[in-house]
Amino acid sequence: MTLNPNLRLRRAARIIVLDPEGRALMFRYDVPGRPPFWVTAGGECEPGESFDAAARRELLEETGIIADPGEEIARLTPEFITVEGEPVQADERFYLVRVSEARIDTSRHTALEQRLMTQHRWFTRAELADWPEAVFPESIVTMIEQQERAR
Repeated sequence: MTLNPNLRLRRAARIIVLDPEGRALMFRYDVPGRPPFWVTAGGECEPGESFDAAARRELLEETGIIADPGEEIARLTPEFITVEGEPVQADERFYLVRVSEARIDTSRHTALEQRLMTQHRWFTRAELADWPEAVFPESIVTMIEQQERAR
């Protein structure tokens, strides 16, 4: 894995949240000038914050769920442009959390999230694999299936 030294390294924790039916929670972003896209819960680590701590914090802030994110299940290092317009080199660590009900609380969203995160919904794996808008990470179905096999 090669990281681009010309871009700021954006460390982030991403959480795949699965409901009792195995559906994944995704958030839709509508960023002006860009096509809409869907992502898992999660976000950038604060300075000095571990990936595990960021996963726990982001899960609470974005979903209202208090849970131990468990162990890291995957790592991706994509280059992308943040919703603020900054090109970055990401170091994203993924976690998987299973919840007992498909209900979340978005009251802790930041002003930016309130403006750009316009929807959330629970997706089946079939929907994720064939959704007409971009879904990130692109390998989310594979990540979920690997965890199901490991159970």
